[in-house]
Amino acid sequence: MTDDRRVHPDCRNASNPYHECSEYCFKIIAEVKKQMSKAEAGVLQANTIDVHRSSVVSSDGGEGAPDERDVVESHSDADDQADGEDNMGQDSANLTGRKKKIFELRLKMNEARKANQSAMVAEKKKTEAPPESRGMSKQKWIEERKKKIGKLLDANGLDMSKAYMLDTQESAEVKYKKWEKEPAPAGWDVFNQKTLYDAYKKRTKNVAVDVDEYNRMKEADPEFYREASSLQYGKAPKLSDDKIERMVKELKDRDEKRQSFSRRRKFHEEKDIDSINDRNEHFNKKIERAFGKYTLEIKNNLERGTALPD
Repeated sequence: MTDDRRVHPDCRNASNPYHECSEYCFKIIAEVKKQMSKAEAGVLQANTIDVHRSSVVSSDGGEGAPDERDVVESHSDADDQADGEDNMGQDSANLTGRKKKIFELRLKMNEARKANQSAMVAEKKKTEAPPESRGMSKQKWIEERKKKIGKLLDANGLDMSKAYMLDTQESAEVKYKKWEKEPAPAGWDVFNQKTLYDAYKKRTKNVAVDVDEYNRMKEADPEFYREASSLQYGKAPKLSDDKIERMVKELKDRDEKRQSFSRRRKFHEEKDIDSINDRNEHFNKKIERAFGKYTLEIKNNLERGTALPD
């Protein structure tokens, strides 16, 4: 079977069995050939310039003007800076042919590299343990404080054993007062006699006492200090209204202080909600402290969707 169609072999529709070239097709073919001839001429000219410059470099002992490709590479490596990008934009306008194409390809490679780095940083943040909800950890705070103190000691020509010389009088007094303070009772020591007596002294520290009135009452009543055999035992003495008001005020102050004392932690709005009530939230915190570091990767895979079956 012979092909009687009028189709030029360079036509872009030559593979179509029903196509026949017209005057428009021949015009397109001529334009394409003209563009290809110009591109080949530009490549030959660029190669001639490169050979000439390499010969100049070799004749000068290996040192001379930098190659055009080196200029493009240096510009592409400096694209992270604003000034570098402006300079590259000005230089790209002077490039033609293959050099401009290489320049554009390097820009695309740099954009892809930036995107990959940002994706890696985001992935690393997901795999790392979450930061503490109450700010900086104690260990990190101690390390940063040691670094800061170390810089001050080096500036004054002192070592770490002389760190106390940087303390002012006020800070030293606060520190010594804190050292002299006895530790808070724990366990069964909360209910021993000494702890209860200290609590009583603390409550009555702000109560005003009239010693003269006390002595007068003691002299007027022979059974001021009653014994178990006293017939007056259980009988309440007469008290003035101001003393009763003073006692009521002390009880109210204690109650207000007790109600104002709260250990409820601050609520963070940006934190993910994984509980249905306060009790469940407290339970989830205990589970997170015990098993959080072991289940972190599983939780991240579930959030990304990579742990689900196909």
